[in-house]
Amino acid sequence: MANLWKNPVANWSIKGEADNVPTIPWTSPLKPWIETTKAKQKLYKVGRLRYYYKFPGHGARTWHRWRYPFTRRRILNIRGEYNAKSLRREKTILDRRPVYWMLSFIAMVIAPLLMPGGLESTLLNAGAVFFIYAAINLCWTLVIGTAGIFSLASMAIVGAGAYGAAYLSLTYGLPWWSLPMVGSVIGLVFGILIALPATRLEGFYYALLTLGLVELCRVYVIQSRTFGSATGGVYGADSYLPDGISEISGLTISYYVCFAVMLAVLFMFRFIQGKRLGRILRMAPEKREAFAEATGVNFRWARIQVFIITSVVLGALGGVYASHFHGASPSLFSMDSVLLGLAMLVIGGIGRSEGAVFGTLVVVMIDKVFIDWGPLRLILIGVIMLSVVLFLKGGVFGIKQQFRAWRNKKKSENRSTRAEKGGEMLPEEATETHDKDQIFLRRFDKMQRDYLKTLVSEEVIEEHRRSPLGQHSEALERLLNYFRRQPQSDKYALEAIEPFKSYRIIAMSGQRGVPPRVVEDKIYKSESEALHAVFVRRVQDLMES
Repeated sequence: MANLWKNPVANWSIKGEADNVPTIPWTSPLKPWIETTKAKQKLYKVGRLRYYYKFPGHGARTWHRWRYPFTRRRILNIRGEYNAKSLRREKTILDRRPVYWMLSFIAMVIAPLLMPGGLESTLLNAGAVFFIYAAINLCWTLVIGTAGIFSLASMAIVGAGAYGAAYLSLTYGLPWWSLPMVGSVIGLVFGILIALPATRLEGFYYALLTLGLVELCRVYVIQSRTFGSATGGVYGADSYLPDGISEISGLTISYYVCFAVMLAVLFMFRFIQGKRLGRILRMAPEKREAFAEATGVNFRWARIQVFIITSVVLGALGGVYASHFHGASPSLFSMDSVLLGLAMLVIGGIGRSEGAVFGTLVVVMIDKVFIDWGPLRLILIGVIMLSVVLFLKGGVFGIKQQFRAWRNKKKSENRSTRAEKGGEMLPEEATETHDKDQIFLRRFDKMQRDYLKTLVSEEVIEEHRRSPLGQHSEALERLLNYFRRQPQSDKYALEAIEPFKSYRIIAMSGQRGVPPRVVEDKIYKSESEALHAVFVRRVQDLMES
């Protein structure tokens, strides 16, 4: 409902001035401020960074780097920086995974001392099996994750090494300490033979080839009299355990020996990852081999090198397996072993050493400790693997990246909410602005524009059309004062083509020496008509802002 505004100069009988004009009801300028301060959306600190604990320290020790032996890979990724607030140097550990590894190793060392009496033998046996399979999976994830070779023949190489070492130990009386070396030679031969098709086959076809090789080995050892077709395997190989030792002492020694084997394989994993070979393979991730080779990197040869090295280590692990279990059985070549190994890698995360170890821990603990559950434990492993595939990207150790992606998405949503409600300057833009007063200036301007939009009405526009100059109602006067305070850049103005006869609208450049630009070609025949056209343009820009 429009009100009437009384013109204070109308009583002076000035020509052209109206006694009163229709205008809009008065509204308080504090209304946008009150609505803005009542906003209930959750606000986050602008420019909030990740939390890192700051270690005090300065000098040369800040830049001291501990590296893995014979590699350039740092054990602790430490960043030294100068804190301008505390006026001192600080150190920050950017990658805390080595700390967690060290704590896990300490827990594994003292675990036999804390095991309950009733489950001591079961847990020690499960721990030794866990270490052996963790070592195997470390090699396997190096082949699949780092080298990008979809090989399923890892267990076949281990089985070949175990069978060969056990057979030679029985036939020629080889001692236990020579079995890993025998297995490594067998693994080298197997690795070279299996690596040859890798130069021609890729992905699914190579996986089928290696799967067929595993099945061929299983059928061969089952039907071969030499490898125990009648006894179900080759048993009686020399062991590293002394004769006459008690069961618990033997299991404890086996636990620590297998733990040392896993540490050695983990060192090999870090060694390859930290050397030039590992950097080349990480530089050319999956499906970018062509780009890597185009830049001069012999990607195919690097993959074969990793495959042969891991085959040697897998063969040595077969020798350790034969010495630990006093022989070898056809179960090494069974499909169950291959599928359980894949489940270990999938649960932990392919391509990660921590994923291979953790996935092995989960599967071995379920398979060896919960034996009373029967076949249900295999169903439990399948359910866990299916859940990881459906809901996690990159296994259990991919949760961190997945959570960060989800958190960044929520941050963006909250920031967009702030920009719509009252965030006149985006948080990313605010952190990069040196003059922080601009943040509050833009917020004030936003609230002022919100208020001025409520003053725009047909009555106000008609009032300006009738009298562009002179006394105006409060609503129109507030609009005009706002338009007059705008900066010179792109500010509308009038150009008198012919004084008192023709005008056109131009926009100021705001820069000294730069002429204004012509906004439109329309020519206005009077100054009042041109001033009202400029006013309408400014109102239109205000409503669209």
